[in-house]
Amino acid sequence: MSSKRRTTGKSKTKRTSGRAPAFRVAAPALSPAQAAEECVRLAEQYPEDQEDLLREAAEAWSDAGEHERALALYERLLDPQGGGCREPDLVDALRISALWDAGRGDEARAAAAAFRRRHPRDGGAWTFVAEAFESEDGAAAAAPWFTAGIAHVLGAGTPVTTDTVEESSDGSDGFDVETLLIGRHRVRRLLGEAHDDWDDVADELHQRRASPLHGRMRPLDELHDPVRLARLADGGPDALAAEFEELADALAEDGTLHSPPATCLLFWPQEEFVRLLQRWPSAASSYGDDHAGHLRQVERTLRELSDQGGTHLAVGRATVSGLEAYARSTGESAAAAATWSAYAAELARGGQAVYWPPPRNGPCWCGSARKYKKCCGNPALG
Repeated sequence: MSSKRRTTGKSKTKRTSGRAPAFRVAAPALSPAQAAEECVRLAEQYPEDQEDLLREAAEAWSDAGEHERALALYERLLDPQGGGCREPDLVDALRISALWDAGRGDEARAAAAAFRRRHPRDGGAWTFVAEAFESEDGAAAAAPWFTAGIAHVLGAGTPVTTDTVEESSDGSDGFDVETLLIGRHRVRRLLGEAHDDWDDVADELHQRRASPLHGRMRPLDELHDPVRLARLADGGPDALAAEFEELADALAEDGTLHSPPATCLLFWPQEEFVRLLQRWPSAASSYGDDHAGHLRQVERTLRELSDQGGTHLAVGRATVSGLEAYARSTGESAAAAATWSAYAAELARGGQAVYWPPPRNGPCWCGSARKYKKCCGNPALG
């Protein structure tokens, strides 16, 4: 694979202090409303992290169904008198989505028209707006937004080829263009449109990044088959799980297993993360002492490996008991970093790891039950 990125969203923001925890992810015991209030409180306490925390608060208010509160925070971030924000186009795109969530469709469309008149170059922002149109107004309304986003990010007159898309990733926009191309392919497939040159580019990029299963790549035309997409939409997570089971059954019947991931990173669920640090405090030097930071470190490391050309990346769900059992079986120290790496590889060999990245609308690898694009793959999170 010659890819630069394989994530489903670009991580563009970075925490400056590392002191303020991300409660939306780190504290599942909190309700969404409580998480939002905590993030707002922390934003006052840590002004250097205010933008990140207010974004998380807005997302949590949306999860709580408090869409007007989410909108108020996005508008606060966009207010120039309040200092503005680093990425106003991305924040505005999130605001447009929140307007639709609040049932204010006419305002959302007007805000989207104003967004387009500014000719933004942020591919992640274009993706949020295009997907909002797809969700609310359907594929025909979304298609021109995906197309316009590609043209704006690459620049007018730039030929859309696999090379130009991958070259643009040196400026950190390549994956955003690829995401827009694949979204455009999807809606055009739903509309029954014939393939054009840009769809061919989307196919080639997909083939370069996809992990081979059952000895073949699943082409975009198959993944974006309207019947399949309708079945997944109607059936939700259960339909996606059933598709995975069908694939596993096919592999078992054929007797052919796909190659294990070349690189597998350990992910420690929150309770296991607490146990890990209690059992071996020195593990904080590798995994940090904050679970939210651990999640972001895993996602960030996978993105960096993909940027460097890594293929067949995966995440293994680790447990302290599993690590200890593996260490006993090998005679190695369970406290050694080398053992953790070997344990990750063993999870991958045993089929106990999941390929990364998951589909944008698929469940996140962290087990939150949220869509990947709304969780660890959210470009609004750093």
